[in-house]
Amino acid sequence: MIDTTDPGTRIRLLLVDDHQLVRDGLRARLGDIEQIDIVGEAANGQQALAAAQSLLPDLALVDIGLPDINGIELTSALAECCPALRVLILSMYDSQGYVMSAMRAGARGYVLKDAPSAEIIAAIRAVAAGGVYFSSALTAALATQPDDATALTEREREVLILVAQGDSNKRIAQKLDVSVRTVETHRLNLRRKLGIETAAGLASYALKRGWIRG
Repeated sequence: MIDTTDPGTRIRLLLVDDHQLVRDGLRARLGDIEQIDIVGEAANGQQALAAAQSLLPDLALVDIGLPDINGIELTSALAECCPALRVLILSMYDSQGYVMSAMRAGARGYVLKDAPSAEIIAAIRAVAAGGVYFSSALTAALATQPDDATALTEREREVLILVAQGDSNKRIAQKLDVSVRTVETHRLNLRRKLGIETAAGLASYALKRGWIRG
């Protein structure tokens, strides 16, 4: 987590978009902003994975429409290889399906490309600080989504929270006084009910509902 209230703290940012013009525009919009250092760029998913591992940015600003793997698949891959890296989606797509898929993959925020610069900057700072951020144009639509949390049992919710906090299956079993196999069953049920495959995705899900703190 980055303390964005400290003016001396720098946010190391990786830009991921397949259009050079877009990346140039982002550099122009963000390059002079206090606290933000653009440390690298990538035009596709493979370049992004390599850059994330070599440059160790704090945050990746990721487009969905990449030529090799899409931004949602990339988000999942980044969560696996670089768990400390936070992902903020910057996309032209305002579909609820894209937004929910991105968050399930582990993204901490979603902002539209036509958002004002001030909103993109606010999103970067919020996500870098451990929060979540949705473009203001998406907030109303997301508020109308049915809450699939109501489909979870109390024990599944407990397991979800512990997974989101970084506990292993063995540690969760010890805390809940159940077998590791039982924990594995609960995690399978969570994947089936929520469609979330990664621990980062579960963390985003729990953060959105206020079950854990970032």
